[in-house]
Amino acid sequence: MIVDLPSCSAADVAKTLVRLRNEVGAMAMGRVLTLVVVVDEQGADEAVEIAGEATRQHPARILVVVSANARGSGRLDAQIRVGGDAGASEIVVLRLYGALTRHGDAVVTPLLLPDSPVVAWWPGAAVADVARSALGRMAHRRITDATTGAKAATELRRRAKHYEPGDTDLTWTRITRWRALLAASLETEPFEPVQRVVVAGEAESPSCDLLAGWLAQALRCPVQRVRTPAGSGLQSVRMDRASGPIDLVHSTDGSDTATLSVVDSQPRLVALHSPTASGALAAELRRLDADEIYARALCEGLPQVQRGGTRSEAVRAGASPAGPAPIDDADRRSVSSSALAGAEPGSPDRRDGDAVERAVQEGLDESGQQPDER
Repeated sequence: MIVDLPSCSAADVAKTLVRLRNEVGAMAMGRVLTLVVVVDEQGADEAVEIAGEATRQHPARILVVVSANARGSGRLDAQIRVGGDAGASEIVVLRLYGALTRHGDAVVTPLLLPDSPVVAWWPGAAVADVARSALGRMAHRRITDATTGAKAATELRRRAKHYEPGDTDLTWTRITRWRALLAASLETEPFEPVQRVVVAGEAESPSCDLLAGWLAQALRCPVQRVRTPAGSGLQSVRMDRASGPIDLVHSTDGSDTATLSVVDSQPRLVALHSPTASGALAAELRRLDADEIYARALCEGLPQVQRGGTRSEAVRAGASPAGPAPIDDADRRSVSSSALAGAEPGSPDRRDGDAVERAVQEGLDESGQQPDER
């Protein structure tokens, strides 16, 4: 159901929500959070679609604050979507006109769910200091996206300069799989410190910058950021150790896979799924505490990254892999479907199901209780 409320007030919107809840059973109190979406008119429709999809996992009241025409007299046009038109959430689109475009917080405050966390999301270009903005001050988490800025490097410097606990960026969420694979590769022998890291990616890739910053802060070693052609994204990471390098190289065939090469082991084909916009947003909605690892990567690690040179130059110098290591057909066939679906390196696949069941059974005593239940 869609209800339009032209030239209304926030009180009118609140009364209509209560009426709809009684009439069609839109249970507002069952929502787990309020998601405030700050967007302009051009990106409003896409933002509503992404937010609705993301909150299927986290039922919410979605307040979409659209800054329309700032000229003319102040006016609020609202649209309420519930039921099948809103999925698992309630969606309230608030279009602000005139002087009201500068007072979005006054419009939003009466519509916040009581005793529930508030998350603010800027799907487009955000103000430099989101934590101190009118809408940002009322939010527990503030989600931005550096890829929407004119220059990604500038956006990340702004986020670092004005960082406050609760800030995060979707570019950080998109490299979760890269971080998991690189961290897992260091959990097997030989357990040696990393001496140097080279990260290759296009110049305007904030995800590449954040990955390099994370590695610099976590490994406490020199990290070099080299360029690849525009549009190539994040291409490869090489971590040098005394016994040899660890290479993670994105496949060149357009698939969501990469080749992980570790010294004294056969190269492995691993999943490298990149989440959709709704998937990345849903992942960030799972946590409401401050992301300290992101903060250290952004504020401490990023300034330590050395920039300069191209991937071709790094390859000729032997500092970066030329491309994915060759994997023969037998190795490709041996890659389990669970691994391609996102399993971490070393995690059990379906063939290990019987072994897992036996291990669980061995943890039960004769009475059928687990040891810690006795």
